[in-house]
Amino acid sequence: MAIQRGKRSRARRAARAEKDAKSRAKSRREQGWQGFLARWFKRLAIAGVAIGVLAAIALGTAVFFAAREIPSYSALMGSQNGQSIVVRARDGSEIVSLGPSYGEWLRDDEIPQVMKQAMVSVEDHRFYSHFGVDPLGLARAVFNAFSEDRQVSATSTITQQLARNVFLNSNRTLDRKLNEAVLAMALEWKFSKEQILELYLNKVYFGGGAYGIDSASRRFFSHSARELSLEEAAIIAGLVKAPSRYSPTADIDAAVGRANVVVGQMVAYGDLDPALARQVDVSAVKLREETGQNSVRYFTDYVLPQLDLLLPSNSFEPIEVWTTIDTGMQAAATTAIQSNVPGGTQGALVSLDRDGAILAMVGGTDYVESNYNRAVTALRQPGSSWKLFVYLAALEAGYTPSSMVRDVPVTISGWSPRNSNGRYTGEIDVRTAFAYSVNTVAAQLGNEVGFTNVANMARRFGISSEINAFPSMVLGTNEVRLLDMTRAFAAVSARGKSVEPYGIIRVTSADGEELYKHEEARSYTLVPDYVAAGITDLLQTAVNTGTGRAAQIGRPVAGKTGTTSDNRDGYFVGFSSGITTGVWMGRDDNARVSGLQGGTAPARAFAAYMRYAVKDRPEEDFDTELQLPEWQLEPDDEFYYGEPGDYYFIDEQGNLIEPGGSSREDTGPGDPPMNPNAPRPGDSVEGIGLPNPPQAASDDFLEQAIGGALPQDNGRGNVTVRRGSDPPRGAP
Repeated sequence: MAIQRGKRSRARRAARAEKDAKSRAKSRREQGWQGFLARWFKRLAIAGVAIGVLAAIALGTAVFFAAREIPSYSALMGSQNGQSIVVRARDGSEIVSLGPSYGEWLRDDEIPQVMKQAMVSVEDHRFYSHFGVDPLGLARAVFNAFSEDRQVSATSTITQQLARNVFLNSNRTLDRKLNEAVLAMALEWKFSKEQILELYLNKVYFGGGAYGIDSASRRFFSHSARELSLEEAAIIAGLVKAPSRYSPTADIDAAVGRANVVVGQMVAYGDLDPALARQVDVSAVKLREETGQNSVRYFTDYVLPQLDLLLPSNSFEPIEVWTTIDTGMQAAATTAIQSNVPGGTQGALVSLDRDGAILAMVGGTDYVESNYNRAVTALRQPGSSWKLFVYLAALEAGYTPSSMVRDVPVTISGWSPRNSNGRYTGEIDVRTAFAYSVNTVAAQLGNEVGFTNVANMARRFGISSEINAFPSMVLGTNEVRLLDMTRAFAAVSARGKSVEPYGIIRVTSADGEELYKHEEARSYTLVPDYVAAGITDLLQTAVNTGTGRAAQIGRPVAGKTGTTSDNRDGYFVGFSSGITTGVWMGRDDNARVSGLQGGTAPARAFAAYMRYAVKDRPEEDFDTELQLPEWQLEPDDEFYYGEPGDYYFIDEQGNLIEPGGSSREDTGPGDPPMNPNAPRPGDSVEGIGLPNPPQAASDDFLEQAIGGALPQDNGRGNVTVRRGSDPPRGAP
């Protein structure tokens, strides 16, 4: 028994010894890993401290040298921001002077306390506690960006904004932000908080060319900044974030809303008693009345941004910009729009010389009320004036003004255009169909030549907006810019040559050095001469006897009206004596305008303006004599395909054959099917209503006109056109 107990005791001791050995080994391993990690953490901490020390030394050195390079306080007071620009008309007269406007420099003790408090509260409420850069604000912005999954918001302090305005540009790059931070700390090193705030309030930009609070106060309230009230100070302080958006002369509601935010910030940070804040009524502030603004500002707003491309980016010297605008024509254009536009609507006008020079531009009825330029920015439907491209494509495909077509009910891919009076005249010629803007004929022509070919023709003539090739596009359902449409008609006036609009002739420095000079753009042939002559014939007839009769001015005029569904848009574009003018009228909210048609108010405004514009120019007759190519004159089929020396031809697949015989495949958008049950968008209100329609055309003519099988009578007097695959052919 004793022996057995001894054996069990030895076994237990051995087990305990083995267990202790394993425990000691595990402890040694853990201590080894912990020691390893501890050593690396220590090394990383030392490295981090070293890097931090080196970064601090580098930053301190950068700030030190930046502070040494910063000009003196008196030098910064005398420096100016912005660029002075004098804009001149084509005769050299000054039409507008733009650039920085500086009021009186106000010392720190002359600036109202409410102005300082308002600016610090809304722009940098820790201004008096940071060293130029706000670490707490930056940390909060980074945290919010990560937690809300968005970009880091702006965190520039007042000192950083001053550094950017005086020394840097507004590019949102990391390099610029780092330089801005260094310069801000250098400014804090060199100047006191009072000096920095004085510099800022006298230099910051408040919009409308006003730099500094005194200039802004005189600009918006007609008095010195020394007399600013709490409400006025709140409005001015609110402008810094977005001067154009919160300008009280542009959007008083936005300005008041922003000023109330400023008042709320002043309460939140203890600069304004809540009881006093409840008595604040920003909306009661009396603003200075705007005077001296006129429609020429639409033009200057359009051309001046082009200077960024025409001049070196680092040029800030005063300049003079010599433009194409004619002051007399501009005044006549303004009067023509304001005198003819229906009540409650807007109007726009663009007038181009034969070389593309912009002679007049009106973007709205009142620039002060709305500086939105409807002549170059607004996208609106042109109505039947779009038929210019339909008939250009048809003339190029072989039609002539005398070709016979049929005005009959028609359905194309489920779409059935209609004339406004519901009547149809049967067989008529192309000239009459265009003059009276017959929708059914335009639809058949577009179907025959191909809707994508019509779209490509519009592109060829300078339409830059999106074009959809639905069948209804032939009636002008695509939205366009008035300037583009005017450019297209100007190309017709130039006998089918391209025209490039421009508004700046040259730019000079204050001492007369020429910095830029306009070079005449290369002109391209867009269509053959016979096509340009044919479409001019049609356009002249539209004014002489068609829908554009109100545009007559006692000398040859060619043009086209346009009216969209429910009278939402009225268009007239035309030319005479080398001047091409486009007019649009309508409401900004696209609401219906009773009685508005392209042949009424827009055509009358065109005539009123053009009578003045061409008064000193010789009368010019249009070249409408058709010199047709042989393939249209000879009956032999080989002439259909053309000879290499001819200009444009159409091959069997409907593709354009350019000089030399190379084929250019149609790369335009396809013709999507139309839903037969869908509404009929873009149906023009312009049509022809002649009584007792003549006998319809022969079957042979119809087969050629639709490029395929005869249309089938559905028993109700309507004709359904089946999209054929035969090549488009000209009418006999």
